[in-house]
Amino acid sequence: MKRLSMLQSLAATLLLCLSGFAAALSENPRVVLETDLGNVELVLYADKAPKTVENFLAYIDSGFYNGTIFHRVIPGFMAQGGGYTFDFQEKPTLEPVINESANGLSNARGTIAMARTNDPDSATSQFFINLVDNSRLDGSAAKPGYTVFGKVLLGMSVVQQIAAEPRGQYASFPDAPNTPVRILKARRVDGGNDAAANANSETDSTGGNSQ
Repeated sequence: MKRLSMLQSLAATLLLCLSGFAAALSENPRVVLETDLGNVELVLYADKAPKTVENFLAYIDSGFYNGTIFHRVIPGFMAQGGGYTFDFQEKPTLEPVINESANGLSNARGTIAMARTNDPDSATSQFFINLVDNSRLDGSAAKPGYTVFGKVLLGMSVVQQIAAEPRGQYASFPDAPNTPVRILKARRVDGGNDAAANANSETDSTGGNSQ
């Protein structure tokens, strides 16, 4: 009887954890990046990086990312995109978003973070997906880092494929894949603003800032 009680308690705890995880997923926005190599689904941490997620979703809903490429891919580090078209034209962006890197989230493998210049508050549209644990990019109250605002939920193998693409053909963008890997369409999948996303689903982009 004691063993049965323990098993029931363990099962109840597991169900509670799973329901909490499901609730967290349902409460946080999710987006899909449809790329030339497959889909990447992201969950965004609006509770941890509200301004950054709001900024990212504004680009998603406007169709800004449709047609942009992964222009800076460094195996063993990260894959960056969200600012240039296939012919390396830089797109005009919205105003920069404030740095939220002291939110307790780490640049762990599979997380998505904002790219920026040396100015901590300079991030606009460009983002990167961490291919490995890059804790040295983390921020704290004493040192601004790179704001983590979500993670790959499905499709990390696609990100790895992007990282495996041959590079070096373009002198001005030596870390860009020789065959451009485009984001064909970026859209929400949480139903939060599907109307806005769908209205811009056919928008082609024409070209952010570098990390």
